[in-house]
Amino acid sequence: MGIFQKKKKAAHKEYDASAYKPVLRCSICTGEQVAGFQNLQTGKLEEVGLIRNEEDLQEFMDTYGLSDVERIY
Repeated sequence: MGIFQKKKKAAHKEYDASAYKPVLRCSICTGEQVAGFQNLQTGKLEEVGLIRNEEDLQEFMDTYGLSDVERIY
């Protein structure tokens, strides 16, 4: 199992879309991906978890009701 443990169908969590945007911070060198929310005013990333595979990414997107996530490098 990934970082988002699947015990039961989780309800959608919410975030402040007026202040944050969902992003994946991706390393060009290592390929590491971290899911989180970027503050639109400061640009600071609040990390949610490490994305190791497609299942982790899908779970992140399902948890927050996302259809697309921007990748930043």
